[in-house]
Amino acid sequence: MAVLDFGDANRPVDLIFSHANGFNAVTYRSILAPLASSFRILAPDLRGHGHSALPTVMEGRRDWHDHRDDLLALLEAFPGPPVVLAGHSMGGTASLLAAAERPARVSKLVLFDPVICGGLTSVVFRAPLLRRLSHRIPLVRTTLRRRAVFDSREQALEAYRGRGAFKGWSDISLIDYLSDGLIERAEGGFALACAPQWEASNYVSQGHDPWRAMRTFGGPVHILKAEIGSISQVPDALRGSPNVTVETVPGGHHLFPMVRADVVRDALFDAAV
Repeated sequence: MAVLDFGDANRPVDLIFSHANGFNAVTYRSILAPLASSFRILAPDLRGHGHSALPTVMEGRRDWHDHRDDLLALLEAFPGPPVVLAGHSMGGTASLLAAAERPARVSKLVLFDPVICGGLTSVVFRAPLLRRLSHRIPLVRTTLRRRAVFDSREQALEAYRGRGAFKGWSDISLIDYLSDGLIERAEGGFALACAPQWEASNYVSQGHDPWRAMRTFGGPVHILKAEIGSISQVPDALRGSPNVTVETVPGGHHLFPMVRADVVRDALFDAAV
């Protein structure tokens, strides 16, 4: 696992931040780096992303327990007092799953539009039938058709700038993403570090249970949801869970951390102090 280490390496880890599906740790550099004067922050590349070389086994894969277990291994590699676990989208959900397994090692959770489906949606996404029909899911079909190879980083930058999910991104954030989001190929050109097939596997491998993990953890959980198109179906007031606070980011869509770094940075600072 490749891990960025922000802050004083001589102090214990304060916070571990995990990225969204398809992205990498460096994508969030402009958010995390300014906090390094106050905290020590680890930002891993989850398996199948960035520079991490952990195996990506898709055959029979049904959940995100591999991402969970990788975060648990990271916690073991950096012993010390309880840390804040934080993350965006898939990274937030993986952090929640890890916290449920090792609640004594986690002081708080800060989750930015984590993937938490509710009600019937949760049941459907965890059903075995979903995997057999996954090729029909629009998001999966779009992902598998995504261009995976570019002649240069500059070509990728021009292809992404201001388009689709990257609309509203600053060039700095987009360049950060591409710096570790593309890997140079021996035969020439650059390929996406997160292969479309692996990104699609993450979308359909929904056998884990974030609701159970939230109940099991029991510690403070701060969820920041997008106002537009959120994939976090956690109600603003979660009955029987006073430890969970939910906040909606005005005008924010699912990728709001990339365009509202101030909101993310403030939430992380408040949790880590």
